[in-house]
Amino acid sequence: MNYFGTDGIRQKAEEFTPEFLAAIIKGLVDYTGNNIKVLLAGDTRESTEWILRDLETALETFGIEYGNAGVLPTPAINYCFAQMDFDIAIDVTASHNPYTDNGIKIFERSADNTTTKLSEKGRVAIESALASGLTYTPVSPTIRENLHDEAVKIYQNHLIEYLGPANFTGLHLGMDCANGATSVINKTIFEELGAKVELINVDDSYNTKINHDCGSTHLESLQNLVKSQNLDFGVAFDGDGDRCLMVDKTGEIVDGDQIIAILANYLKLDSIAVTVMANQGILNWAKERDLRLAVTPVGDSNVAEAMRKENIAIGGEQSGHIILPGEATGDGILAALLVTKTIAATGKSLDELAKIITKFPQINLTLDASPEQKQQLESSKVKSLIAAYEEKLKPVSGRLLVRPSGTENLIRITMWGENEKEITTLANELKTKLGEIL
Repeated sequence: MNYFGTDGIRQKAEEFTPEFLAAIIKGLVDYTGNNIKVLLAGDTRESTEWILRDLETALETFGIEYGNAGVLPTPAINYCFAQMDFDIAIDVTASHNPYTDNGIKIFERSADNTTTKLSEKGRVAIESALASGLTYTPVSPTIRENLHDEAVKIYQNHLIEYLGPANFTGLHLGMDCANGATSVINKTIFEELGAKVELINVDDSYNTKINHDCGSTHLESLQNLVKSQNLDFGVAFDGDGDRCLMVDKTGEIVDGDQIIAILANYLKLDSIAVTVMANQGILNWAKERDLRLAVTPVGDSNVAEAMRKENIAIGGEQSGHIILPGEATGDGILAALLVTKTIAATGKSLDELAKIITKFPQINLTLDASPEQKQQLESSKVKSLIAAYEEKLKPVSGRLLVRPSGTENLIRITMWGENEKEITTLANELKTKLGEIL
């Protein structure tokens, strides 16, 4: 597809023109008809505000009933729209990308009231409308509906109900909201359950600070906070709140693989789903415990699909997307709440729990690449180069993944192996040679 990547449509914010947004709505109408109700919401980046306004205009022009819930985390939007009797949710967010980007995620409700990301048929209809172009004259909207407070209340009640009985008394933690959507739903539930919370990066206005040197993609501030204040642990969300990473009391990062293992063990689950980006450590852990294991392509939508098809209880990505039992999408706040409950219930610290898996050394590199250069990954010359390095990794029980980013103009190179020094050298060699080819 030309516009949809691994997580919706994502591009520079200025490319979301009124015409482009209207074409998205036209494609949605082609897929569903206009007898639908749509909930709008998004993250805190400055462009989200005007994109939401233009989406309202487009929806009204096509005669579609809608409501606007303002700033909300992605998992809150995904949960609330069905509960609030909407058929479709349009989430304006570029997740962990810088504020200069933005994106569109679309969720739909099925007949049994479950929610999923927009189907392939729906994505094809929108791609077709975008390719065809659309002559579009904006009209002045006359309706502004703010459902933010109602949605927040519904989502918070869901979190409390899902979590069940819990007592966080005595725990002192740090929380980095990335100046993003979780800034509107942050420490309240943790403190109601007895924890003491130190917050950083919690600007919930439309801003240019979202994800900038903060949140789950930049953990340094949270690591400093945890260590300087002797906190028990820290939690960092990304801009739209569908992922979280954690930091233990020593400042060490606890990633999505470790969180999946911690929760699968605590909840006594018999199956997990991870992506090809998963560390070898969690693959070994699952095998040692005879767990059913699904390994999917990158993208939380691929994990969710495998979970549905194979009846797998929990899954996610190393980057912090954690899809919990009964949930349709990754939820950073809910994952953090469950890990906190595990810490409180077991009496073990986060660093003790994270030792459940023995991680292999892992090197992650990126290479700037245009869409045309990304396509060259399929060339015989590049495939031969990758195959040669896969052979070089065999003596250190290594593994290699080279893939185009689904959300940015990058090629991602990941290597795993028993010898960190050796795989670091090999990864940098490969990056240099790949760059020369491209």
